[in-house]
Amino acid sequence: MYLYLNKKFLSIISKTIVLNIVFLFNANCQNTKADATRIRFNINDNWRFMRYTGEPDKLMYDVRPEVSDRNDSKVADSKPTEAVQAETSQAVLKKWILPTSNDFIKEPSKKHIRPSNTDGTSRNNREGGNSWSKFPFIQANFNDNTWEKVDLPHDWAIKAPFYTGNKPEVGGGMGRLPSHGVAWYRKKLAISAADKGKIIYLDIDGAMSYSMVWLNGNLVGGWAYGYNSYRLDLTPYLNFGGENQVSIRLDNPNHSARWYPGGGIYRNVWLTKVAPVHVGQWGTQITTLLMPSASSRQGVTVSADKATIKLALKIENKSASKQKITAQTEVYLLDEKNGKKTAFPISNIDLNANESKTVENVLTLNNAKLWGVYPQKAHLYVAHTRLFSNGKLIDDYKTTFGIRDIKLDAIKGLIVNGEPVILRGVNQHHDLGALGAAFNVRAAERQLEMLRELGCNAIRMSHNPPAPELLDLTDKMGFLVIDEIFDSWERKKTPHDFHLIFPDWHEADTRSFIRRDRNHPSVFAWSFGNEVGEQYTEQAGADLAQKLINIVHEEDPTRPASASQNYAKPDMPFTKVMDFINLNYQGEGIRDAPAYAHLKGIRTTPLYPAFQKVFPNKMIVSTETASALSTRGTYIFPVSMGNSAPVSDSTGGDPIKQQVSAYELYTAAFGSSADKVFASQDRHPFVAGEFVWTGWDYLGEPTPYYTARSSYSGIIDLAGFKKDRFYLYQARWRPDLPMAHILPHWNWADRVGQITPIHVFTSGDEAEVFLNGKSLGRKKKGAFEYRLRWDDAVYEAGEVKVIAYKNGQKWAEDGVKTTEKPSKIHISADRSSLKADGQDFVFVTVKITDKNGLFVPDANIKVNFSLEGAGEIVATDNGDPADLVSFASPERATYNGLALAIIKAKKGSKGVLKLTVQSEGLGANAVNITIR
Repeated sequence: MYLYLNKKFLSIISKTIVLNIVFLFNANCQNTKADATRIRFNINDNWRFMRYTGEPDKLMYDVRPEVSDRNDSKVADSKPTEAVQAETSQAVLKKWILPTSNDFIKEPSKKHIRPSNTDGTSRNNREGGNSWSKFPFIQANFNDNTWEKVDLPHDWAIKAPFYTGNKPEVGGGMGRLPSHGVAWYRKKLAISAADKGKIIYLDIDGAMSYSMVWLNGNLVGGWAYGYNSYRLDLTPYLNFGGENQVSIRLDNPNHSARWYPGGGIYRNVWLTKVAPVHVGQWGTQITTLLMPSASSRQGVTVSADKATIKLALKIENKSASKQKITAQTEVYLLDEKNGKKTAFPISNIDLNANESKTVENVLTLNNAKLWGVYPQKAHLYVAHTRLFSNGKLIDDYKTTFGIRDIKLDAIKGLIVNGEPVILRGVNQHHDLGALGAAFNVRAAERQLEMLRELGCNAIRMSHNPPAPELLDLTDKMGFLVIDEIFDSWERKKTPHDFHLIFPDWHEADTRSFIRRDRNHPSVFAWSFGNEVGEQYTEQAGADLAQKLINIVHEEDPTRPASASQNYAKPDMPFTKVMDFINLNYQGEGIRDAPAYAHLKGIRTTPLYPAFQKVFPNKMIVSTETASALSTRGTYIFPVSMGNSAPVSDSTGGDPIKQQVSAYELYTAAFGSSADKVFASQDRHPFVAGEFVWTGWDYLGEPTPYYTARSSYSGIIDLAGFKKDRFYLYQARWRPDLPMAHILPHWNWADRVGQITPIHVFTSGDEAEVFLNGKSLGRKKKGAFEYRLRWDDAVYEAGEVKVIAYKNGQKWAEDGVKTTEKPSKIHISADRSSLKADGQDFVFVTVKITDKNGLFVPDANIKVNFSLEGAGEIVATDNGDPADLVSFASPERATYNGLALAIIKAKKGSKGVLKLTVQSEGLGANAVNITIR
């Protein structure tokens, strides 16, 4: 069991008290009201945007190596390779950007010294590059009226046509969309003369990538890694009482990712106005020790206990004089802000000019309400901090957090609030399907809602920091989170990935990532690497891993940290560094079953026992399992008689249609079916649980067919429609939910008299299947069996019905029928109203039915979407990974009977939106959505 405690804090608490570690976590919810001393507001509206279609400008961050290998369809567990060095032969702006990271570099000698802007001009002229001080796009008088008008968050590629063919500019690995290239964003800001004397920050939650920011012709700074949030101080360059020109350059290289990265300023952008003395960026760190009462110590669940809360508060003095500051912080429940409050003792702080200081304080909170994993209540608190100078309020800062007791146990796994919690997790990439990388709260919430219905209780953020609002949602909804930062270190997976900037940026990226997210209650562990190439480099790789984990522990001594391993074995030095063991695929074995014997690549027998033997005191969790593949509603014959097989063009796959059978038995070359994973986990109950690859399909990495656009690995497809695998996992993860699910569908006119296997997923323990009223037999699940199979069923049109039983009693039933030809369009919306804020979405499902109202599961019919009212059809989709019709198209073919439209209302609008869906031969149908 691994617990991380601040030694100084421990000395505060009596050594005679039995202590449990609890973490309190910040959602960074700050005051945004105009009458507050701290004013924070987003500046997402009305930007001008331009992306070069030809040769871009020369204002580059740094040069990159030439790409010699354009193959993006390598097996995902291919061995990473050494970096390729590029010589800098022209002026680059890296030296002006690196100082942005200085607040996150520990050693003063390693901080970056910024050249003057004058030096930049002369240096560029001297070395033959462009003079950025005279570059037109950063000038206030440049006319950008011909540029596109956009609101943020913005993904410049998502509405574009897909690249097609075998040698596209951007391949299937990155989603076949033009996310690469150089682009500019410009916006004018009016800053009041009354703000003179304040500090004004620009906060960018995410920009893809190599972002560089100019203000009024001055290069302010930037950040290279596209997934991290960062802050710039605009104050020295502002024109108070007038207009100010912000210009942001992004450079998103091709061959930079193994999935779709998106392109653009794809998260929120904020202005934060504060007094010269204020709480610093991500300036609170809250941790607690929980002291259970005698009665609750004897039970299973910890509740109604006394929590000792420690607040570390960073205060910055950006004035030119010494300041005496008083800090006061109150604590109250988030949903009871007018209820009972408890206050920290008042702190009095002396700050010299341009000094930052962190002060610590402690309070005791009686009857603490705990943050719990759903279905427990996820209680959240607020720490409301106010700073005073000579009795005058000068800053007002709120931190949202939660109290929970977490232990990592080598045998019992993860223990939350005294109760073991099996991790029923999924991996999630950052895109939102047809919406691309542009973050949207409602779209993310919809994903989490469906995952909750599945029975999922944990998310691994693969393989990068998420949008901050996503962690707000996981806090609120009671999901556990592994928060991850890097997919590569010094060794590369793609020619232009993070390895190019790792030497300069790894410390700053790691520290800033943790400071931003360290107070979220949903985050229970940090991951600082995914399947990195340093697994292969023996002690050198372990030394680098140790360097990174030391940084993590310095920033947050309360949580364990690890890096996932798909190659490193128990006896390797890399593994010894980790606080707990993260295994990708090694637990159930990689290419070890007979069906995988002919494949090349990593080959591993199931290794849970080997890791436990070497690390008996460390928790083991599978951070990637399965990598099963399928396309929704597609069934390919014959069906594998084993419980797991690699997909190929002749087994489970159709290379012409780029489809994979939805019998849910087929996998990536290194993967395993859900059935095989379940059996391995059940044989080794000390394993804390799993994170399936993946919860939802995602853009890019379309294994096994790289002429497609999106992945096949999701339990839910890209449009948000459930695959059959959804019910296999639901049967396991929600064993108390009466459910049964039959596959395949029963429309097989060309298979009359042929064997057409029937499989059943159920939370029951046995089931009987009937074909046209005739029993095909009653079967009971055997040991380590998770589906029931009638593999000798012979097709005849009609009805298949299943009755499932549990403990001998009728439990659930399901049925499928042969349908008539498509006749009607059924349309339904996930909500009947939406807000007129331009960011609230309604997701509308189109379902093709026959004349009897039965869903037609093999209907592939073109439908056209049109919208009346003050709104917009944002995107359409159908979940088919091989569909290369633009997401912006109002015309879409249903895929196996289903299609999706996403709509929104215009800002400030009123009335009703009417979405009409029509198709030749099927007529039309419509749904009304009220704007509120």
